[in-house]
Amino acid sequence: MDDVTDLSFAERMWADDRASRALGMELTHLSLRHAVVRMPVDERMVNGHDICHGGFIFAVADSAFALVCNTPGARTVAAAADITFVSPARLGDVLVAEGYERAAYGRSGITDVRVTRESDGAVIAEFRGRSRATGR
Repeated sequence: MDDVTDLSFAERMWADDRASRALGMELTHLSLRHAVVRMPVDERMVNGHDICHGGFIFAVADSAFALVCNTPGARTVAAAADITFVSPARLGDVLVAEGYERAAYGRSGITDVRVTRESDGAVIAEFRGRSRATGR
């Protein structure tokens, strides 16, 4: 991936992201190869253990990942991703997913996203995504 900066590409993608919007996510920062997304944990997201379902934690991390890898201005999609859950999130918590590109090689990239609890900074999860640019 080259160093062309076209944040408007990622901003348009975010504006059209109905899934993230439906989950109450908010983009709070966007710059080249860096993004921060917030998501409140609401009652729809709590599982039978009375903690946030891991799929929702993955979703906020994945949304930050998508923004990061699309900031250079080329259409980029996930090739693979994994997550490590560190501590639980609960009803009423606000999750903050902060992602940075770690490596870019050819049309591929690696992005790390840390999900924390806004109130105390506790690490909730660590996510690593692998991306592939498909063109414009």
